[in-house]
Formats: sequence, structure tokens, C-alpha cells
Amino acid sequence: MAKRYRYAFAQQKQAEGGVYSVVLAVLSFVLFLAAVAVSFFGQEYVASQAVIGGISIGAVLLAIYGFFMGMFSFSAKDRIHSLCTAGAIANGLLMVGWLGLYLMGIS
Repeated sequence: MAKRYRYAFAQQKQAEGGVYSVVLAVLSFVLFLAAVAVSFFGQEYVASQAVIGGISIGAVLLAIYGFFMGMFSFSAKDRIHSLCTAGAIANGLLMVGWLGLYLMGIS
């Protein structure tokens, strides 16, 4: 009878930077929703424009940092990179969305 080989694979964890990247993407999207809510409900207040600007800049910075964190976490050895991919793509889309919103506001 032929010898059967049994392979055991070590359980791999997600790359730490990928998890942070996804969390930052979600946080940036929540800040986007907060900026939309302040814009919708605070139309009569002059100070709401400054609040919207502050929230938006914070969300853009979080998306940029999350994108780079997702990209740099691909270099982790013996880790699963699915959240790195998801975080980098989500933060990249958020950055493009924020850039498009900014360019629409300028024109």
C-alpha cells in the first residue's frame, strides 16, 4: 500500500497593517457620512462650514494613511493579505471620491 503523506499547515493570521487599513477605511467613510449629516442638518449655521471642512480633511488624511498602511503591510511574511487588499482598495476608492468631491466644489 502506498504511503500517505499528511500535510499540516500552520494557521496564519491576518497582517496587522491590513486590519488597521480596513478600520481606517470604515472610519473615513463614517466621517464622510458625518460631514453629509452636518451639511444637511446645519444649513442655517455659518460655523457648520468649518466643521464640514475639518471633518473632510480628517477623513482624507485617514484614507491616505490607511492606503499606505495597506500597501506596506503586503511585505509581512507568513500572513494572510486579504484584508490588506480590501483596505488598500477601499481607501483608494475613498481617496478618489474625496478628490472628485473636492474638484466638484472648486469648479
